[in-house]
Amino acid sequence: MGFLALIFALLIEQGRPLPAGNAVHRGFVWLADSVMGGTNAGERRHGAAGWLLVVGGAVAVLWGVEHLLGGIHPLALFCLHVAVLYLTVGFRQFSHPFSEIQLALASGDIPAARTTLQDWLRREDPGFEVGDAPVSEICRLAISNALIAAHRHVFGPLFWYIVLPGAIGPVLFRLAELLARRWHRPGERYGEFAQGAFRVIDWLPLRFSATGFAIVGNFEDAVYAWRGAVATGGADDGRSLLLAAGGGALGLRLADPGVEARWASEGEQGFELQGAEPGSDGLRSAVGMVWRSVVLWIALFAMLTLASWLGR
Repeated sequence: MGFLALIFALLIEQGRPLPAGNAVHRGFVWLADSVMGGTNAGERRHGAAGWLLVVGGAVAVLWGVEHLLGGIHPLALFCLHVAVLYLTVGFRQFSHPFSEIQLALASGDIPAARTTLQDWLRREDPGFEVGDAPVSEICRLAISNALIAAHRHVFGPLFWYIVLPGAIGPVLFRLAELLARRWHRPGERYGEFAQGAFRVIDWLPLRFSATGFAIVGNFEDAVYAWRGAVATGGADDGRSLLLAAGGGALGLRLADPGVEARWASEGEQGFELQGAEPGSDGLRSAVGMVWRSVVLWIALFAMLTLASWLGR
């Protein structure tokens, strides 16, 4: 049932994209902010209690609804899985600004590309300023953000949907990511548990996403860049590791300038900066790599589903 529910959800999303600011997302943002406002007393344990209240409560409710609908009719349970996947897994929640940047650069409208990029990145970093960034920097930021968004909106929740029973996996992943982002306040301890919990939950999916990029892209360069990220401490920073593997697979330099400088300082370990500066062609290559990676994951899910059916 899980594989068919995923296919249905992706098809529905292609025909009727879920808006980025949809009611369900706004509802959970309000819940996260309300719980933080009511439990934040400045200590890490208060953040842990708030995290368990939001994530544990949502997972418990979903588990109860699943058992209720499963007792009514399998079709009702199937519809629930489709609805959960539609709300938690999909490209169209982040692909619109990326496509706008592509079109703007293709028409030579660099100011429009800068504006779209700034609006996009300000969703997570309200203080972000693109300034007079050149085309290579616009493309680097757009590709980097697209690869991270693809992992968080598609590959991460899909991984936990395959691994965990029922439909709790995608909800667990997306809520953990939301709380880690919303509750992050520099200098405050309340959000430390949420960030640590998400790092644990994201540890395996992130490496599976990076491996998928390597398989469908330039495998040798992706592995080389991955090793370089690990050598310079990127294994502790999921973003750096994912961008290293994705950039290597694309043959592009996607790492933040600070990460590149740290990589260059590790010359004695035998690593050298490689890859071309990102350009408009890199945007198309990134889209192709992400779609190939999706096909790879769906094929893997299909094989696991078939093996499960044959084993009964």
